[in-house]
Amino acid sequence: MKTRDERNPHPDTVRPARTAGGLDYLHDSAGAPFNYMYPPPAGEPWENCSYRTHRVDIVDTRPAAQDFLLDHQGFELRDAPTGLTAFDDDESIRARYYPEVEAIACQVSGATRALCFDHQVRRRSRGEQHLSFGRQHTQASAVGRVHNDYSEASGLARLALVLRDEAAQSRIRRFAVVNVWRPLIEPVVDAPLAMCNARSVMAQDLVAAEIRYPERSGEIYLLKHSPQHRWHYFPGMAKHEVLVFKQYDSQASGVSRFTPHAAFLDPAAPADAPLRASIEARCLVLFD
Repeated sequence: MKTRDERNPHPDTVRPARTAGGLDYLHDSAGAPFNYMYPPPAGEPWENCSYRTHRVDIVDTRPAAQDFLLDHQGFELRDAPTGLTAFDDDESIRARYYPEVEAIACQVSGATRALCFDHQVRRRSRGEQHLSFGRQHTQASAVGRVHNDYSEASGLARLALVLRDEAAQSRIRRFAVVNVWRPLIEPVVDAPLAMCNARSVMAQDLVAAEIRYPERSGEIYLLKHSPQHRWHYFPGMAKHEVLVFKQYDSQASGVSRFTPHAAFLDPAAPADAPLRASIEARCLVLFD
């Protein structure tokens, strides 16, 4: 296997196989965009914005997987078997899976510490004809809207929310938020996760949007469509694999900072493919 220094510095020049997928980009909004992630109060709409589905080329990146790096393109595929076999108990996930995720996050990012602060299990339901924000069902589902989980403001705020000691905060020279995504069925054929190469995203493509939960609100980035966006996926992911991707980095230059992503319905997937199930865990990684 090639070492990190021997990897192809220009993986985008490779012309591998690709598929076409429909991804929902932000189209228009009545004011600053907002989306409810639970049934909204009476008289309130689920959202004040509209989306448009764009057909995009999504490259099979497995042949060049070793050339895609967290700090460059914004994501990495890693082999990382887990000791946890059942993901239906939050307490077990926090006690047994979080330490595994923290170790993975440190290994991939090069950080000295990682603190896993939340997770989400997603399971697709039969009959979903279109992928939205994955919350208008009894269980969390795959998200088909192009987004980044943190904005500049919410990414910056995450340090204080996780690391509450102000003295400890002041000693951090750099921090980031990374997502560790693992399939819970294998291979993933239904609704695979597509990643946008962070180097193809411009600041003007990012639109801050409010995400409303019952007891709090958060801020994410939605994306305006650009033909410059370059999309990738790793077909047939297995349970022993994880996709690690950057959601925020306090370092303002020289590294990827935001990695938009979305699930898509692969037109080549058979109609009876097992429905996608996955777990994503978010980590604050500290470079101190």
